[in-house]
Amino acid sequence: MAKQRVLTGITTTGTPHLGNYVGAIRPSIAASQDSTLDSFFFLADYHALIKGQGPELVRQSTKEIAATWLALGLDTDHALFYRQSDIPEIPELTWVLNCNAAKGLMNRAHAYKAAVQANEDAGEDPDFAITMGLFSYPVLMAADILMFNANSIPVGRDQIQHVEMARDIAGRFNHNFAEVFTLPVAAVDDNVAVLQGLDGRKMSKSYNNTIPLFLPEKKLRKHINKIKTNLLEPGEPKDPDDSTVFQVWAAFADAAETARMRKAFEEGIAWGEAKKQLFELIDAELAPARVRYDELMEDPGHIESELLKGAERAREHSSALMAKVRDAVGISRIR
Repeated sequence: MAKQRVLTGITTTGTPHLGNYVGAIRPSIAASQDSTLDSFFFLADYHALIKGQGPELVRQSTKEIAATWLALGLDTDHALFYRQSDIPEIPELTWVLNCNAAKGLMNRAHAYKAAVQANEDAGEDPDFAITMGLFSYPVLMAADILMFNANSIPVGRDQIQHVEMARDIAGRFNHNFAEVFTLPVAAVDDNVAVLQGLDGRKMSKSYNNTIPLFLPEKKLRKHINKIKTNLLEPGEPKDPDDSTVFQVWAAFADAAETARMRKAFEEGIAWGEAKKQLFELIDAELAPARVRYDELMEDPGHIESELLKGAERAREHSSALMAKVRDAVGISRIR
């Protein structure tokens, strides 16, 4: 029986933070060690260009994200780990899919609609500063998924639409030409934590409220001390379910430690003490990987060799699939 193929992309914008770790990296690395799954992980650097952050930031983010996954134990002999831009068949497939994707479908993409709405709210032309990259990036995402005929795409609820679009585009291609593509399914794990940031909102680079994953010990302690709390004094009972400190604790602690901290909150633990214990918990989990991360950041050649190793293996899949696509649409050799 064929293994289920799982594919996850990580956009190379910004520095990985605790929210990325808990929500995506930790469960993905566990999946990469599952022998019943065929795991594909890629650095989505073409997607990063949509945000227009500049070449140095994309380069640095690519290095940091690759080092993070490797430091945390991604098994690159088992899972395929590659950089999107090392697979030339992906932009080629994107063009073929563009010729099959309905513009009306793209008009309904959440990111495009939000950008248009923001322009209208500001009294601008609806398409002000909207590039074709932003408009058509669901097609690039479809190419990422369909290129490797992945069955299962782990996503947050806000990304389900993109997988459904990929499925729609694949179905249309299969109907018009040939049964080339597997129809992907979005896999939403509601048990994966969505971490709150320093200000209590979802931890996100766009809110500037993140705790970077591999901060040095002193800086990690300082960031944790910045987590917003209420004015309740030591000894006053605190509501764990309304606390970012407790929510982050629960994402790192086991069931027994979570229950112990819940009781401590109800008994009025001081915020300073709760944050001290939170720092110790997170630091204990991340310290060994932090050492490895720092070594990798000093050894870019090793990171590059791991990505090229993954690209070589990935291209065995992508070149074979692209040959089928070319044949299906009539751009193969004359015979």
